[in-house]
Amino acid sequence: MIIHELGHFVAARSCSVPASELGLGLGPKLLAFPVGGVRFSLRLFPLGSFVRLDGTVLKQRSVRQQLLVHLGGIIFNLVACLATYGTIFGWINFLIAAGNMLPLYQHDGWKCGLVIMRDLLQRRSQPVERAFTFSGGFVSLAILVAIIRVLS
Repeated sequence: MIIHELGHFVAARSCSVPASELGLGLGPKLLAFPVGGVRFSLRLFPLGSFVRLDGTVLKQRSVRQQLLVHLGGIIFNLVACLATYGTIFGWINFLIAAGNMLPLYQHDGWKCGLVIMRDLLQRRSQPVERAFTFSGGFVSLAILVAIIRVLS
C-alpha cells in the first residue's frame, strides 16, 4: 500500500499539489511524525492507506495533471510489479493496481472517471456523477461475479 500512496505523493509533488499527510492504515492514529512538512502516520486498522492532498489546488490543475496524480499510485504499483515480475510481491502490486482501476467510489478509477466526465461536460453535474458512481458499482460487482465464476 505504501508504494501506491508514494506514487500519488510523487505525482502530486511533480504537479505542485500540496500534500499534508501520508497515512498507512485507517482509523485512530497510533504514531505520527513530520518529515519536510508532511505528516506520516500509522493508523490502527491496516485496511487501506491515503495521501491527504489539497483538493482545491488539485482541481485547479489541468486534466492531464489531475489524471497523473490520481494514476500515480497505479503507475508505481505497475513499475513495482514489473521490477519484481514472477514474485508474490509483483502479483500483489499488480492486483492493487488492477483493483484501483475499477470505478469503485473514491478509488482511483472512479476519480479519473469524474475528472474526464467533468471535463467533457465542462462543469459539475450531481445527477450525472450519481449515475456514474452507481454504474461503476454495478460494473465492479459484475466483474467480481465473473472472476468468482472463473476461479470456481
